[in-house]
Amino acid sequence: MGGRAVGLRTMLKINDMNQNTILLALAVLPVIVLATFVYRQDKFKKEPFGMLVKAFLFGCLSALPAILLENFLMNLFVGLGGENLPGFVSGIYNGYVVAGFSEELCKLLLLSLVVWKSRHFDEYFDGIVYAAFVSLGFAGLENIMYVFSQETYGAAIMTGGVRAILSVPGHFLFGVTMGYYFALAKFQPERRADNLFKALLFPMLLHGTFDALLMVPEAMGLDNTAFASVLFIVFIYFDIRLWKAGMRRLNHLQQLSEQQANDGDGYGQDNPYDNDPGQEPPQQGDAFSGFNWNV
Repeated sequence: MGGRAVGLRTMLKINDMNQNTILLALAVLPVIVLATFVYRQDKFKKEPFGMLVKAFLFGCLSALPAILLENFLMNLFVGLGGENLPGFVSGIYNGYVVAGFSEELCKLLLLSLVVWKSRHFDEYFDGIVYAAFVSLGFAGLENIMYVFSQETYGAAIMTGGVRAILSVPGHFLFGVTMGYYFALAKFQPERRADNLFKALLFPMLLHGTFDALLMVPEAMGLDNTAFASVLFIVFIYFDIRLWKAGMRRLNHLQQLSEQQANDGDGYGQDNPYDNDPGQEPPQQGDAFSGFNWNV
Protein backbone atom coordinates (compact mmCIF):
# COMPACT_ATOMS: atom_id res chain seq x y z
CA MET A 1 0.00 0.00 0.00
CA GLY A 2 1.20 3.54 0.62
CA GLY A 3 4.37 2.38 2.36
CA ARG A 4 5.67 0.77 -0.80
CA ALA A 5 5.61 4.02 -2.77
CA VAL A 6 7.25 5.84 0.14
CA GLY A 7 9.86 3.09 0.31
CA LEU A 8 10.87 3.70 -3.30
CA ARG A 9 11.26 7.41 -2.69
CA THR A 10 13.22 7.21 0.57
CA MET A 11 15.32 4.10 0.06
CA LEU A 12 18.52 6.13 0.03
CA LYS A 13 17.65 8.25 3.06
CA ILE A 14 19.89 6.15 5.31
CA ASN A 15 23.37 6.84 3.91
CA ASP A 16 25.53 4.77 6.24
CA MET A 17 26.75 1.74 4.27
CA ASN A 18 27.01 -0.51 7.32
CA GLN A 19 23.50 0.36 8.40
CA ASN A 20 22.18 -0.25 4.88
CA THR A 21 23.87 -3.65 4.83
CA ILE A 22 22.33 -4.61 8.17
CA LEU A 23 18.88 -3.46 7.06
CA LEU A 24 19.12 -5.34 3.77
CA ALA A 25 20.16 -8.49 5.62
CA LEU A 26 17.28 -8.06 8.05
CA ALA A 27 14.84 -7.69 5.16
CA VAL A 28 16.00 -10.70 3.14
CA LEU A 29 17.09 -13.16 5.86
CA PRO A 30 13.56 -14.41 6.74
CA VAL A 31 12.91 -14.90 3.01
CA ILE A 32 16.05 -17.03 2.67
CA VAL A 33 15.20 -19.07 5.77
CA LEU A 34 11.68 -19.90 4.57
CA ALA A 35 12.79 -20.59 0.99
CA THR A 36 15.40 -23.02 2.34
CA PHE A 37 12.80 -24.65 4.57
CA VAL A 38 10.31 -25.36 1.78
CA TYR A 39 13.08 -26.49 -0.59
CA ARG A 40 14.26 -29.05 1.96
CA GLN A 41 10.71 -30.34 2.40
CA ASP A 42 10.68 -31.38 -1.28
CA LYS A 43 11.80 -34.92 -0.54
CA PHE A 44 11.20 -36.79 -3.80
CA LYS A 45 12.33 -34.73 -6.78
CA LYS A 46 14.06 -31.41 -6.20
CA GLU A 47 13.07 -28.57 -8.49
CA PRO A 48 15.74 -27.10 -10.82
CA PHE A 49 17.52 -24.11 -9.34
CA GLY A 50 16.77 -22.06 -12.45
CA MET A 51 13.02 -22.65 -12.07
CA LEU A 52 13.13 -21.63 -8.42
CA VAL A 53 14.97 -18.42 -9.28
CA LYS A 54 12.45 -17.75 -12.05
CA ALA A 55 9.52 -18.28 -9.66
CA PHE A 56 11.14 -15.99 -7.08
CA LEU A 57 11.80 -13.23 -9.63
CA PHE A 58 8.26 -13.49 -10.99
CA GLY A 59 7.09 -13.13 -7.40
CA CYS A 60 9.06 -9.89 -7.16
CA LEU A 61 7.54 -8.82 -10.47
CA SER A 62 4.02 -9.53 -9.21
CA ALA A 63 4.41 -6.67 -6.72
CA LEU A 64 4.31 -4.13 -9.55
CA PRO A 65 0.80 -4.89 -10.89
CA ALA A 66 -0.32 -5.39 -7.30
CA ILE A 67 0.71 -1.82 -6.44
CA LEU A 68 -1.16 -0.48 -9.46
CA LEU A 69 -4.28 -2.49 -8.62
CA GLU A 70 -4.11 -1.47 -4.96
CA ASN A 71 -3.85 2.20 -5.88
CA PHE A 72 -6.82 1.85 -8.22
CA LEU A 73 -8.94 0.14 -5.55
CA MET A 74 -8.02 2.72 -2.91
CA ASN A 75 -8.89 5.57 -5.26
CA LEU A 76 -12.13 3.82 -6.15
CA PHE A 77 -13.01 3.55 -2.46
CA VAL A 78 -12.37 7.26 -1.97
CA GLY A 79 -14.27 8.14 -5.13
CA LEU A 80 -17.31 6.21 -3.91
CA GLY A 81 -17.31 8.10 -0.61
CA GLY A 82 -15.45 5.52 1.43
CA GLU A 83 -13.77 8.17 3.55
CA ASN A 84 -17.18 9.07 4.97
CA LEU A 85 -17.82 5.51 6.12
CA PRO A 86 -16.91 4.20 9.59
CA GLY A 87 -13.25 3.33 10.06
CA PHE A 88 -14.20 -0.30 10.57
CA VAL A 89 -15.37 -0.48 6.95
CA SER A 90 -12.13 1.08 5.72
CA GLY A 91 -10.04 -1.44 7.66
CA ILE A 92 -12.01 -4.39 6.29
CA TYR A 93 -11.89 -3.03 2.74
CA ASN A 94 -8.14 -2.39 2.87
CA GLY A 95 -7.47 -5.80 4.41
CA TYR A 96 -9.60 -8.01 2.18
CA VAL A 97 -9.95 -6.07 -1.08
CA VAL A 98 -6.95 -3.78 -1.41
CA ALA A 99 -4.31 -6.09 0.07
CA GLY A 100 -5.81 -9.59 0.04
CA PHE A 101 -7.47 -9.61 -3.37
CA SER A 102 -4.87 -7.53 -5.24
CA GLU A 103 -1.77 -9.27 -3.98
CA GLU A 104 -3.02 -12.85 -4.11
CA LEU A 105 -4.52 -12.37 -7.58
CA CYS A 106 -1.25 -11.02 -8.97
CA LYS A 107 0.77 -13.79 -7.31
CA LEU A 108 -1.55 -16.48 -8.68
CA LEU A 109 -1.41 -15.05 -12.22
CA LEU A 110 2.39 -14.91 -12.18
CA LEU A 111 2.59 -18.39 -10.63
CA SER A 112 0.41 -19.77 -13.43
CA LEU A 113 2.51 -18.04 -16.05
CA VAL A 114 5.73 -19.51 -14.67
CA VAL A 115 4.91 -23.12 -13.91
CA TRP A 116 1.50 -24.33 -15.10
CA LYS A 117 2.80 -25.71 -18.41
CA SER A 118 6.30 -26.48 -17.20
CA ARG A 119 7.49 -30.06 -17.47
CA HIS A 120 9.08 -29.60 -14.05
CA PHE A 121 5.66 -29.21 -12.41
CA ASP A 122 5.22 -32.98 -12.28
CA GLU A 123 4.27 -33.81 -8.70
CA TYR A 124 1.86 -32.49 -6.09
CA PHE A 125 4.41 -30.95 -3.77
CA ASP A 126 5.79 -28.82 -6.59
CA GLY A 127 2.68 -26.66 -6.28
CA ILE A 128 3.66 -25.59 -2.76
CA VAL A 129 7.34 -25.14 -3.66
CA TYR A 130 6.68 -22.84 -6.61
CA ALA A 131 3.84 -20.93 -4.93
CA ALA A 132 6.00 -20.40 -1.84
CA PHE A 133 8.88 -19.06 -3.96
CA VAL A 134 6.55 -16.69 -5.81
CA SER A 135 5.09 -15.48 -2.51
CA LEU A 136 8.53 -15.07 -0.96
CA GLY A 137 9.70 -13.08 -3.99
CA PHE A 138 6.77 -10.75 -3.44
CA ALA A 139 7.40 -10.61 0.31
CA GLY A 140 11.12 -9.97 -0.15
CA LEU A 141 10.64 -6.94 -2.38
CA GLU A 142 7.83 -5.63 -0.17
CA ASN A 143 9.99 -6.11 2.90
CA ILE A 144 12.88 -4.12 1.45
CA MET A 145 10.51 -1.29 0.56
CA TYR A 146 8.97 -1.14 4.02
CA VAL A 147 12.26 -1.41 5.90
CA PHE A 148 14.00 1.29 3.85
CA SER A 149 10.98 3.60 3.97
CA GLN A 150 11.44 4.35 7.66
CA GLU A 151 12.63 7.78 8.80
CA THR A 152 15.22 6.50 11.29
CA TYR A 153 17.54 3.53 11.59
CA GLY A 154 15.86 2.42 14.81
CA ALA A 155 12.42 2.46 13.20
CA ALA A 156 13.79 0.48 10.26
CA ILE A 157 15.21 -2.17 12.61
CA MET A 158 11.89 -2.39 14.46
CA THR A 159 9.94 -2.68 11.20
CA GLY A 160 12.27 -5.35 9.85
CA GLY A 161 12.08 -7.35 13.07
CA VAL A 162 8.28 -7.30 13.26
CA ARG A 163 7.89 -8.15 9.58
CA ALA A 164 10.40 -11.00 9.89
CA ILE A 165 8.21 -12.58 12.56
CA LEU A 166 4.78 -11.81 11.10
CA SER A 167 4.53 -10.48 7.54
CA VAL A 168 7.07 -12.61 5.65
CA PRO A 169 5.88 -15.88 7.26
CA GLY A 170 2.33 -14.72 6.52
CA HIS A 171 3.07 -14.42 2.81
CA PHE A 172 4.79 -17.80 2.95
CA LEU A 173 1.71 -19.44 4.48
CA PHE A 174 -0.61 -17.78 1.97
CA GLY A 175 1.68 -19.27 -0.68
CA VAL A 176 1.41 -22.73 0.90
CA THR A 177 -2.37 -22.44 0.74
CA MET A 178 -2.29 -21.26 -2.86
CA GLY A 179 0.14 -23.97 -3.88
CA TYR A 180 -1.96 -26.65 -2.23
CA TYR A 181 -5.02 -25.92 -4.33
CA PHE A 182 -2.91 -25.09 -7.38
CA ALA A 183 -1.43 -28.60 -7.23
CA LEU A 184 -4.85 -30.20 -6.78
CA ALA A 185 -6.05 -28.26 -9.84
CA LYS A 186 -3.10 -29.54 -11.86
CA PHE A 187 -3.30 -33.22 -10.94
CA GLN A 188 -7.04 -33.63 -10.35
CA PRO A 189 -8.50 -32.24 -13.61
CA GLU A 190 -12.03 -33.35 -12.73
CA ARG A 191 -12.04 -30.57 -10.10
CA ARG A 192 -9.75 -28.11 -11.85
CA ALA A 193 -12.00 -25.05 -11.95
CA ASP A 194 -13.07 -25.52 -8.33
CA ASN A 195 -9.51 -25.83 -7.05
CA LEU A 196 -8.20 -22.93 -9.14
CA PHE A 197 -10.93 -20.78 -7.62
CA LYS A 198 -9.89 -21.94 -4.14
CA ALA A 199 -6.24 -21.19 -5.00
CA LEU A 200 -7.30 -17.54 -5.13
CA LEU A 201 -10.19 -17.46 -2.66
CA PHE A 202 -8.59 -19.02 0.40
CA PRO A 203 -5.25 -17.14 0.28
CA MET A 204 -7.26 -13.95 -0.27
CA LEU A 205 -9.47 -14.62 2.76
CA LEU A 206 -6.54 -15.63 4.94
CA HIS A 207 -4.52 -12.62 3.82
CA GLY A 208 -7.51 -10.33 4.34
CA THR A 209 -8.14 -11.62 7.85
CA PHE A 210 -4.43 -11.34 8.69
CA ASP A 211 -4.32 -7.69 7.57
CA ALA A 212 -7.78 -6.62 8.76
CA LEU A 213 -7.11 -7.70 12.34
CA LEU A 214 -4.22 -5.22 12.37
CA MET A 215 -5.75 -2.50 10.17
CA VAL A 216 -9.16 -2.14 11.79
CA PRO A 217 -7.96 -0.57 15.08
CA GLU A 218 -5.74 1.86 13.17
CA ALA A 219 -8.54 2.81 10.76
CA MET A 220 -10.88 3.39 13.70
CA GLY A 221 -8.31 5.49 15.56
CA LEU A 222 -8.26 2.97 18.40
CA ASP A 223 -4.57 2.09 18.51
CA ASN A 224 -3.21 1.42 22.00
CA THR A 225 -6.66 0.66 23.39
CA ALA A 226 -8.20 -2.43 24.94
CA PHE A 227 -10.03 -3.07 21.66
CA ALA A 228 -6.75 -3.12 19.74
CA SER A 229 -5.24 -5.46 22.35
CA VAL A 230 -8.13 -7.90 22.02
CA LEU A 231 -7.84 -7.93 18.24
CA PHE A 232 -4.10 -8.50 18.51
CA ILE A 233 -4.72 -11.54 20.74
CA VAL A 234 -7.16 -12.81 18.12
CA PHE A 235 -4.49 -12.15 15.49
CA ILE A 236 -1.90 -14.22 17.38
CA TYR A 237 -4.38 -17.09 17.74
CA PHE A 238 -5.22 -16.85 14.04
CA ASP A 239 -1.52 -16.85 13.13
CA ILE A 240 -0.86 -19.99 15.18
CA ARG A 241 -3.76 -21.82 13.55
CA LEU A 242 -2.60 -20.60 10.15
CA TRP A 243 0.79 -22.20 10.76
CA LYS A 244 -0.76 -25.48 11.88
CA ALA A 245 -3.13 -25.64 8.93
CA GLY A 246 -0.33 -24.72 6.53
CA MET A 247 1.87 -27.53 7.80
CA ARG A 248 -1.01 -29.97 7.43
CA ARG A 249 -1.41 -28.95 3.80
CA LEU A 250 2.33 -29.29 3.27
CA ASN A 251 2.36 -32.78 4.80
CA HIS A 252 -0.68 -33.81 2.78
CA LEU A 253 0.96 -32.92 -0.52
CA GLN A 254 4.12 -34.70 0.58
CA GLN A 255 2.01 -37.84 1.02
CA LEU A 256 0.40 -37.42 -2.40
CA SER A 257 3.82 -36.92 -4.00
CA GLU A 258 5.05 -40.09 -2.33
CA GLN A 259 2.06 -41.97 -3.72
CA GLN A 260 2.80 -40.54 -7.15
CA ALA A 261 6.37 -41.80 -6.85
CA ASN A 262 5.11 -45.25 -5.88
CA ASP A 263 2.38 -45.82 -8.46
CA GLY A 264 2.14 -42.76 -10.68
CA ASP A 265 -1.39 -41.54 -9.91
CA GLY A 266 -1.23 -39.77 -6.56
CA TYR A 267 -3.86 -41.90 -4.79
CA GLY A 268 -2.00 -45.12 -4.04
CA GLN A 269 -2.24 -48.63 -5.47
CA ASP A 270 -5.82 -49.15 -4.27
CA ASN A 271 -7.23 -46.07 -5.96
CA PRO A 272 -11.04 -46.47 -5.78
CA TYR A 273 -11.49 -43.90 -8.58
CA ASP A 274 -9.71 -45.90 -11.30
CA ASN A 275 -12.93 -47.65 -12.30
CA ASP A 276 -15.18 -44.64 -11.88
CA PRO A 277 -13.41 -41.58 -13.32
CA GLY A 278 -16.58 -39.50 -13.02
CA GLN A 279 -16.58 -39.78 -9.22
CA GLU A 280 -14.97 -36.88 -7.41
CA PRO A 281 -11.98 -37.60 -5.14
CA PRO A 282 -12.35 -36.99 -1.41
CA GLN A 283 -11.15 -33.77 0.19
CA GLN A 284 -9.18 -35.81 2.77
CA GLY A 285 -9.80 -33.56 5.76
CA ASP A 286 -9.13 -30.35 3.85
CA ALA A 287 -8.45 -27.78 6.56
CA PHE A 288 -9.49 -24.87 4.36
CA SER A 289 -12.73 -26.07 2.77
CA GLY A 290 -15.52 -24.59 4.84
CA PHE A 291 -12.84 -23.06 7.12
CA ASN A 292 -12.55 -26.26 9.12
CA TRP A 293 -9.68 -25.32 11.44
CA ASN A 294 -9.65 -28.70 13.21
CA VAL A 295 -5.89 -29.11 13.25
